[in-house]
Amino acid sequence: MPAPTNVFPSHVDLLEQLKAQLPESLFATVSGTFATYEKQLDTTSKQLGTTSNELQYARLKIQLLEEKLRLQRIAKYGPGSEKLSNLQLELLEFEPGVSNVEVAAESERDALPPTPEKKKRRKHPGRQTLPADLPRVERVIACTPEQCVCGNCSAETKVIGYEVSEVLDVKPAEYFVEVTKREKRACKKCEEQGVAMAPLPVRIIAKSLVSDRIIIDTIVGKYASHNPLYRQSVIFLRDAGIDISRATMCGWVMTVGELLTPVVGAMRRELLARSYIQADETTVDVQMHDRRGKNHQAYCVLRMRPP
Repeated sequence: MPAPTNVFPSHVDLLEQLKAQLPESLFATVSGTFATYEKQLDTTSKQLGTTSNELQYARLKIQLLEEKLRLQRIAKYGPGSEKLSNLQLELLEFEPGVSNVEVAAESERDALPPTPEKKKRRKHPGRQTLPADLPRVERVIACTPEQCVCGNCSAETKVIGYEVSEVLDVKPAEYFVEVTKREKRACKKCEEQGVAMAPLPVRIIAKSLVSDRIIIDTIVGKYASHNPLYRQSVIFLRDAGIDISRATMCGWVMTVGELLTPVVGAMRRELLARSYIQADETTVDVQMHDRRGKNHQAYCVLRMRPP
């Protein structure tokens, strides 16, 4: 209840009220706090007057009410509850039918840890700057015709500068058909020499319908971007209008794997040269090409220790 603005109980009166209601053991624990308030009251009341008295009175009254509530709970749950903290006593209020035995057992437990303070929200780092190595494509937005004329004298205004802003943009993938024309040469005089034709460059898959770049992008999309082949097949059909089956794309993956066999051999030799090898026994289901309807249990991870 709010105290009168002109008449306040003195600090001594509040202490006497508290002393009359609290046991000596509990009064000893709070008397130091009230003594501190008494010193603050004597100092600040001379400087701030009535406002400070109201604040000090409110603090003392809250302390008194809290101790009264604690005494009522201790009387309710028995002498064993004196060891409990205020938070533990408060939790007992929500447990109907608590016995004295349960209260005594609770008092033997360690005190509850203090509630951690809420983490302060990190200050936003601000707008991120775009990488300087990315190419810049400028776009100039001209003023409207009304803005090109002075509103006072109707004279044509001049460009004095630009307000520059940057956003990250992307150029969608553009599929096209690469037409390769190989020269064919022959000697009109020496027909027996036949026709000479420019050699084809070496490709990952000879006579494939797609280029090496398509195959490489598919491998990178599968293993680096974790984009499965069936999704990439749908993307080809959607963006390029060509239906490439997942089986065909699996053939690309297997062919690239065979080309990497020398790299695997070099990694194997380096692995076996280590002093310690540990295999991960987690199995991975692998589909087999013999179409037997069962998956092969594979181990695909190795850990090694430097020599």
